[in-house]
Amino acid sequence: MATVKFLLCLFCAAVIGWSGLFGSRVLNPELRVQPTRQLILQVAESQLGIHEATGHNDGEVVERYLLYTGNTKGDPWCASFVSWVYGQAGCRQPRTAWSPSLLPLSKRTSNPEPADVFGVYFPGLKRIAHCGIVKMQRGSWIITVEGNTNVAGSREGDGVYSKYRHIRTIKYFASWLKGNKS
Repeated sequence: MATVKFLLCLFCAAVIGWSGLFGSRVLNPELRVQPTRQLILQVAESQLGIHEATGHNDGEVVERYLLYTGNTKGDPWCASFVSWVYGQAGCRQPRTAWSPSLLPLSKRTSNPEPADVFGVYFPGLKRIAHCGIVKMQRGSWIITVEGNTNVAGSREGDGVYSKYRHIRTIKYFASWLKGNKS
């Protein structure tokens, strides 16, 4: 009888996957947790303190962000960081290394929420040229988590930082969670 139960258990595990049998949600994509704002922020904040190896858009983790969007060592990585964070939280989109692509008209919002994307416009480039993730809003200030920045808030930075940015310095916000399938 014990052998029959054991074989039945193995059969069930093979049919529904070990994950369904033991409660894990890794193997069956239908069982994955729906991406949430909290999960996106947890992933983003787990990267605080990551720095480039030599200050030239490089280093093992930075190159992982770049690879996620099909880019390589040396490329700017603020948008790759945002895309990687969303991907780690279970979102298929966004997935781009081009910061303007993170703020399409269809995703824009005037009321930013935690985990939304922000974009900073650079007049010299005549485009959005830096982006990151909104952590929270405090009055006229947005607290962010962003990659490829530094203490001064540059778009040519050296790591992942949490920054305070005045809302007037931000051109657009975008919500990628509305209608985003995991």
